[in-house]
Amino acid sequence: MQMPQVRLQSEQAKISLHTTDAKVNIQQPGLEQSIHQPQAEITMHTTPSKLTIDQTQAWNDMDLKSVFKRTEDFAELGKKSYLEGITRRVQEGKEMMEIEKGGDPIVAQSKRIDERKLKDFAIGWIPSRFAVKIDYQPSELDIDVKVNRPEIQHTPRHPQINYQPGQVDTGIAQYQSLKVDFENLKFHGVNGFEMNI
Repeated sequence: MQMPQVRLQSEQAKISLHTTDAKVNIQQPGLEQSIHQPQAEITMHTTPSKLTIDQTQAWNDMDLKSVFKRTEDFAELGKKSYLEGITRRVQEGKEMMEIEKGGDPIVAQSKRIDERKLKDFAIGWIPSRFAVKIDYQPSELDIDVKVNRPEIQHTPRHPQINYQPGQVDTGIAQYQSLKVDFENLKFHGVNGFEMNI
């Protein structure tokens, strides 16, 4: 005896997913920078040194005098001799006026006149010590430095960002299905009607 059978065959639906990853591209251009350093400005001012040598006293000591100095010395000597002569004559006159007080003024005056003729002699061509005057003024150096600051210019660069978003594509890879199959199944109708299903 054959049993009636109903066969069911089903398949589930399948969903397809296709994923595209997001992409990020970042580029950082280099910074543009320029540096200019002006040179320092240096100004130097020098006052030259000065050496002064005065040999006037040495020449005078060696009796190598200038005309002006010799004239001045003669004038001074004449004035001195003139005053000394006046003083001597006043003193001698005073001594002669007081001859009654004793003594021998004529003999004393004669001796003084005789002694006056003697002159001290020294080596005249050797100048005296420190006769040459030396004066030295050292040079002076003034330095002025002007410092110039560096000139810096820079241009910033922003990063370049390129973003591509990700994406998910969905779809149906397989639709669901149901398959029904009958075997040995008969339909009995009225009046003895029979039909295979």
